[in-house]
Amino acid sequence: MRDWLDDKETGMKQVVKAGKRWTLFAGLLSMAVIGLGLLFVDAPSAQDAKSQAVIEKAFPNSGKCKRCHERVFEEWDTSPLSKSIHSAAFRASLDAYLNSSAGKDKALCFRCHAPHVREFPDQAQLFVDQAKSGEPSLDGVACAQCHLIKQVDRAKHPPEPKYELGSKTLYGPYKDFVQNLAHQSMELGLFQKSDLCLNCHQSVPSAANLGKSNDLLGNWDQSKAVKSGKECQSCHMPEQVGESANGEKKRKTANHTFPGRIGKLRQEAAKLDVQTKVEGEKTTVTVTVQSLVPHNLPTTHPAWAGVALDLDIKGKNLKTVYTDKRVYGRVYQDAKGQKTNFDFEAVKVLEDTVLKPEETRVETFTFPTPKDTRTFDVEVTLNYAPITGPAPFLQRVEAESSKGSQDPVFQPIEIVKRTDNIPVNK
Repeated sequence: MRDWLDDKETGMKQVVKAGKRWTLFAGLLSMAVIGLGLLFVDAPSAQDAKSQAVIEKAFPNSGKCKRCHERVFEEWDTSPLSKSIHSAAFRASLDAYLNSSAGKDKALCFRCHAPHVREFPDQAQLFVDQAKSGEPSLDGVACAQCHLIKQVDRAKHPPEPKYELGSKTLYGPYKDFVQNLAHQSMELGLFQKSDLCLNCHQSVPSAANLGKSNDLLGNWDQSKAVKSGKECQSCHMPEQVGESANGEKKRKTANHTFPGRIGKLRQEAAKLDVQTKVEGEKTTVTVTVQSLVPHNLPTTHPAWAGVALDLDIKGKNLKTVYTDKRVYGRVYQDAKGQKTNFDFEAVKVLEDTVLKPEETRVETFTFPTPKDTRTFDVEVTLNYAPITGPAPFLQRVEAESSKGSQDPVFQPIEIVKRTDNIPVNK
């Protein structure tokens, strides 16, 4: 019996030793496989890093600007511009574009969302890869992408920025800049004119060259606001008192949160007048919508980022008894004759209900007078509508977003609201 136990113990030791040898071999094999994988993965990554270094030498990363311009950086960091190539909606839209017949021009979307791609057309795939990663280290629209612009060519459609590279001179709107060792500064009148903004905001480039029929801003240059001397910066970069660079004397500077859809400025974008007429069993609500902005409303991709006028009638116990809406945006038609939300697929604008600059629109709603109640509430809200589009596109946005269906693009953003309590005439 003892001999058997000794033999068993010896056998077990041999098994353990063999197991350890196999574990060691498996570990070494895994390391070899991983190393071999890294050999192939690192090669393009190293090339990408080299290409990115070249790009950031010409257009320094905004993180470097933060060192001296902390206030401005923090404002910009809260703005939509800082998310120009970061958002789930952009990634999903980029994929939809690249998979379309127009998607051969990989740089097209980035000419607005990362405009310095114009200087590096051979690196378009790098911009695509960075955006698709969800956490791009390349900037989209940041400090250098604006402050290196020396002029804007308005003869082209959309207007095209001309960059001044290699001189270490940054342009801005003020004379009283502080001398520093990081870069030279130069006052440029362009930075107080709407021209600076037009290369991205004038028009969405499209596959079929829809031109003015796909214009984002509308006849903004004919608006009362522009004729009175207002520029884009008047509203979207309002002057404030503060530091431009850390520790310098406070002075007038431009706000870099770029208020618009985000921020209180949107509450000044329109006003509503609501008139309700009860005629027995029929009630009519007439809503006058007055746009107060000198450009189209909405201005961004108006097929999937529309503005909606929502009517909500609440009867007894505040129960909703009737709803209706009007949507201000565009509907396109593609080459196959189908409706599409994507302007890059469009060959024709089927319907255009966008609110034109400073336009007044009258909407009429007729519905049965609420019963079994002495009064009812009329709620009228003008909202930036949630993103729209084909189900696969919306599902992709939701899947790409860390917030899922709670991503802000799926939520309406209130512009202005009116609520009236209406008596029912007996």
